[in-house]
Order: sequence, then structure tokens, then C-alpha cells
Amino acid sequence: MSTPAIFAAVTGFDPLTGGEFLVAQNIAFAIMAITMLVSAVRMVTTGNVVHAALYLVIVLAGAAGIFILLGAEFVGVTQVLVYIGAIVVLFLFGIMLTKGSFGADDGVGGERRGIAAMVGALVLAVMAAALLDTFRDAELSRAEPSLTADVADLIFSRYIVPFEAISVLLLAALIGAIVVARGD
Repeated sequence: MSTPAIFAAVTGFDPLTGGEFLVAQNIAFAIMAITMLVSAVRMVTTGNVVHAALYLVIVLAGAAGIFILLGAEFVGVTQVLVYIGAIVVLFLFGIMLTKGSFGADDGVGGERRGIAAMVGALVLAVMAAALLDTFRDAELSRAEPSLTADVADLIFSRYIVPFEAISVLLLAALIGAIVVARGD
């Protein structure tokens, strides 16, 4: 790290551009990002499945907050309604209906956690490489704002098959949870 970068990180003033970068949006982003990282780590390391679902709510709410910071209010509100309002509720229904253990799960040993950590690091590396390769030169057009109607047209025309596939998958998961909970 160079001396100007260290100076900028400590003081909040960038001597190369002469401008401050410690603005409210950056502070809000940092708070949300740190909260999301801590919650994501706790989500995968906790032994209680209900606590994991609640940590997932915090991560998804942080993602919605970041969308709102970026000026994509429609996507942020959709994130709250669809993911927090529907998916997490579906997870909690599944947890409650399957009569799983609600305490700490002693069935996962250190060996399996190590393998899970290696697989997670591999998935992260592959995903980062794919994203960097795909979007390295991508630039968002700021000439005209994106409208909710444009997003709706894409969802219900070009991406209608994945949209419907997800709805069928969620319905199948709910029916499966009811069948498992019913027993005989």
C-alpha cells in the first residue's frame, strides 16, 4: 500500500484528487458491508438452524440496503419483499414443519467443516474469476435512468421461463415440506 493510499485511508482525504471520499454513502456502505460479512460468517458457522435463517435475513436486508444506496430502489424493495418476505418465511416454514433439531447440531465435525471451507473457497475463487472475466470492461450507462417498466418487460418477456421455474421450485419445496412433516 502506498503512502498516499494510507494517508487517504486514515484521514479520509485523497491527496491525489484533492477530494474527500469519506461521504455518507461510503460510510453507510462500509457499515452495511461489515454487518453483512459478519452475519454471513455467523450464518454458516452457527449450529442452530433458526439462528442461521435469522442471520440470512440480516444479509439479505444488507443487500437491499446496498441496492437502495446505488439508486436501484425498485430492486431493493423487491429484495425485501421477495427474499426476506417470502424465501426466508419459506425456510422457516420448512424448518418448523420438518421437526428438525433446534439446538446445536453436534453431527458436523472439524473434518467436514474443513472440507466445507475448502469447497467454499474454491467456489469463491471460480465465481470471482468468472465475474472479473465477464464484467471487467462493463460500464453502466448513466445517460437515462432505468425504469421499473423496463425491468418488468425483461422479467416477463425475456426471462419468463427462469421466473416461472423458480416459482414452481418454491411450490415444490413447500409441498415437500408438508409431505415430510405429515409423516405417515
